[in-house]
Order: sequence, then C-alpha cells, then structure tokens
Amino acid sequence: MKLALITDLHANREALEEVLAHARGHGAQQFALLGDFVGYGADPAWVVDQVRALAAQGAIAVQGNHDAATVRGAQPSMRPTARQAVEWTRGRLDAAQLDFLARLPLSQQRASALFVHANAHDPAQWEYVIGRGEAVRSLQATEARHVFCGHMHLPMLYNLSGTGKAGDFTPVPGVPIPVPAHRQWLAIPGACGQPRDGNPAAAWALFDEDAMTLTFHRVPYDHETAAAKILAAGLPPEFAQRLHDGR
Repeated sequence: MKLALITDLHANREALEEVLAHARGHGAQQFALLGDFVGYGADPAWVVDQVRALAAQGAIAVQGNHDAATVRGAQPSMRPTARQAVEWTRGRLDAAQLDFLARLPLSQQRASALFVHANAHDPAQWEYVIGRGEAVRSLQATEARHVFCGHMHLPMLYNLSGTGKAGDFTPVPGVPIPVPAHRQWLAIPGACGQPRDGNPAAAWALFDEDAMTLTFHRVPYDHETAAAKILAAGLPPEFAQRLHDGR
C-alpha cells in the first residue's frame, strides 16, 4: 500500500488540487489527511468537500486545531488574524460541513501507524513538535512504529531506537528514506496549503508500507491565484504574503 500523507491544507484549493494529482501520479492508493483543512485560505467549503469525499472512499482524516476552532470557537491563544480567519470560515461552511469537522477524531491508528495532527502524547492540547525532545515525548507515548503528524508546517523526520537513541534530519524532496520498523519514526510531511520553510511549493509525503520507505515531495502550484483570492475575500493580507514567501 502506498499512502499519501497530506496535512495543513488550510483552505487552499490550488495547492490541494496539485498535491492530489501529484500523489496519484506517484502511485498513491490511499490518503491520510492530518488536519487543519480550513483556516487562512479562501476556499474552505471546497477543501472540506474534497476531504469528505476522500474520507468516504476510506481515507484517514483527523481533526486539526483550526478545524476545532471553526466549530467550537477560536482559542484565546490564537492571534487576532487567525481568530478573524476562524470567524470568516465559519460563515462559509454549511451545517453538514461543520458537522463533518466536528466529528473528526483527534487521532486514528491503523496497524502500527498512528495519525494525528499535533502530537501523540496529548493531541487535544495542540502542542507543537518543534524538535527532538518533543518528538521523543510523542514516540514514547505510543507503541506505534510510525507516527505521522502535521501542525508544524515544516517537513521533518525523527527516529527513536530501542535503546533510546534519538535522531532527526530534514528530508530531501524526492529521495526515498528507509523507515524500518525496528525503530520508531515520527514524520511531519510539511504543509500542503501554507508552507513555512521558505519554499512556497506545496508539501506532502508518500509512505510505502511494503517497501518501508518514506518520500517527501514538493509541488509547485498557482500560489498567485490562491493569494489573490485571499485578498479578494478580505482576509488579512499576511495570509496571502505567506503563500508568496513560503513563510
């Protein structure tokens, strides 16, 4: 099974269209969608409908913090512009779309793989995996051999040996990485809808369960159109600028 890992879509239709096509072109047979389907971007309804359709076809889908905020109200810790996006998004989704977001689980496990938006040790608190320490904490909280999460918007891979030795590295796009099950692995595919590593190309990763490899990908997309739609919607201009800068 080849599984496409996609996270932090953030209502970016142009990015998601290219990533789905790219994933299918690379043999993806199923999808794992790791949350934050809305927020920041101008096409929340379209993106949620795509996620719903994929989930109906068997895709894994988990709830992100922006999804939760959209159905329950913005968190006090959110910046004012993020709260503005939450309220704008809520007004663009119908009852069925909001209900879908509300019913998403915080995590899902399939065989030896765990899928979650923020982390494995306390998914509901939305703490970031910002480095090796947080990655180890997540890996020690589960028996899963492969943990896949988003939230950080930066492609990254961590591992933990049976003796407790941890490692991390930034992946090179397009290069398959062996991820054998004698270690634990935590992978962050990077953001599809709002990259923040200085590269505006959309990010996703392909997990080959048979070969036990993980390949990170970057996909150029029409970020100019996505940014223009953000401005036309009256959303904060910084959201559009991020798409240009990849930051």
